[in-house]
Amino acid sequence: MGELERLRELSRENKSLKSVIEKSISIIQGCSSLEDTRDARIRILGRKGMITAVFEGISKMPEDERPAAGRAGNEFRTLVTALLEEKEKEIEASIHMESRELEGIDITLPGRCPPLGKKHILSKVIDDVVEIFISLGYSVETGPEVELDYYNFEALNTPAYHPARSLQDTFYVKRSDPEREEPDDILLRTHTSPVQIRVMESRKPPLYVISPGKAYRKDEIDATHTAMFFQVEGFAVDRGITMAQLKGTLEVFARKLFGSKRTVRLRPHFFPFTEPSAEVDVSCFACDGAGCSICKHSGWLEILGCGMIDPNVFSHVGYDPEEFSGFAFGMGIERIAMMKYGIEDMRYFYDDNIKFLSRF
Repeated sequence: MGELERLRELSRENKSLKSVIEKSISIIQGCSSLEDTRDARIRILGRKGMITAVFEGISKMPEDERPAAGRAGNEFRTLVTALLEEKEKEIEASIHMESRELEGIDITLPGRCPPLGKKHILSKVIDDVVEIFISLGYSVETGPEVELDYYNFEALNTPAYHPARSLQDTFYVKRSDPEREEPDDILLRTHTSPVQIRVMESRKPPLYVISPGKAYRKDEIDATHTAMFFQVEGFAVDRGITMAQLKGTLEVFARKLFGSKRTVRLRPHFFPFTEPSAEVDVSCFACDGAGCSICKHSGWLEILGCGMIDPNVFSHVGYDPEEFSGFAFGMGIERIAMMKYGIEDMRYFYDDNIKFLSRF
């Protein structure tokens, strides 16, 4: 039988010692250092400790009870002494083990810094684009990604028969109550242009706004398409806004983003919400317009679409097209990043490949 078990048995046999034994066990078990065990030894076995109180109590007992009580008191002292020695050995062994684990460690060496995360390449390009337009006096606005058909299509002069509004091209959101017959007018926005309507509804010109964010379309995922992508929409509305100002703005943007030697050209195109509309090309920054594999030997790279805001769009927000005019433009961030950094496959942006992402 171990010392601890014998102490507990002794407390059952001698009711007068029960509280002293239980308190002694608690003190010894609570020791976590050699200093604690020294304090415990003084509290229990010291001249003014609990053992002294035990023997003083024995001296006041009837003579016939003193011998048995004295033997119990001596055994208590012996067992507590053994328990304290055992606890000291246990603590010393633990200290020795810790010191062995520390052997060979030079605590004066500097710590090792974990590798820090970096900004994702798409976030970096978005920040670069937004910073350029902020420097031109534009403000930044955002809007909901789950949008109403009105803001995404109707107010942007997109007719009901336009293929972009079909189920094959747009993610429509089902309502929570399938029993109610309501139109499918909730969707994941297909571009960031709805922000243009929301801002014009709530504010009056002059407006110079940039709106970055996510957009969604039912595209097959391949090297140049993803179902979710990032886009930046920009627009300006004021008195006397012209197509020449649009081209000048985009030329400044292209030179700040792709290099000071860049030029832009506008090619006629069609967008429902702008008239006239254009596709914008920038002179190839890889070959300086001479022709190479990146620009498919044309000397030009397509970067965005733009145009003058259609008067029908102004009618939805209560602007007088005779008083105000404006331009708008939109660009895919993935496409800009691919051209700027020579990336061939859009899927690389979303593969979580650390080796690829760490290049930027």
